[in-house]
Amino acid sequence: MSRQDAAPRAVPAPDTSAGTLALWGEVARPGTLTVADLRRGWEQRRAEVVFDCATAGPQRHTFTGPLLREVVAAARPRFDPARRKERSRFLLAVSGGDGHHAVLSWAEVDADFGDAPVLLATRVDGRDLDAVGAHLVVPSDRCGARYVSAVTGIWTGLHRFGGAVPSEA
Repeated sequence: MSRQDAAPRAVPAPDTSAGTLALWGEVARPGTLTVADLRRGWEQRRAEVVFDCATAGPQRHTFTGPLLREVVAAARPRFDPARRKERSRFLLAVSGGDGHHAVLSWAEVDADFGDAPVLLATRVDGRDLDAVGAHLVVPSDRCGARYVSAVTGIWTGLHRFGGAVPSEA
């Protein structure tokens, strides 16, 4: 069966312990990472953000951590990096320990497209997040709705239309 014929299927997220996240889905190297792994394995970026919280007003924080795209790229998503249209069909679904989820497209974070500096924060306001887990931070968002604390999993996969992938144009 070719990838173009494959029907979408539900795959449960791997179990993770506190402070650990799973990378899984359509990747060649699924696995788990701790906050310490994220701090050691990738360049740490800094983002000063202001989220306009509907219930508590503006929230100002400084986050430090690697770029989401670099962490996911290390898991080797199953797309051909030379095929831009194929890359643009991949989604990143991020889950948090409190049940909050956010979905981003690969194109949002890909340097050839949106180049958004989305972080997997390992520190917030100078505090390490090892005990609670990394936080997803989308610095360009005005509100914090896609902010996910205590990230437990990042699923990466191809968006399918009716179970099939339209052919490349």
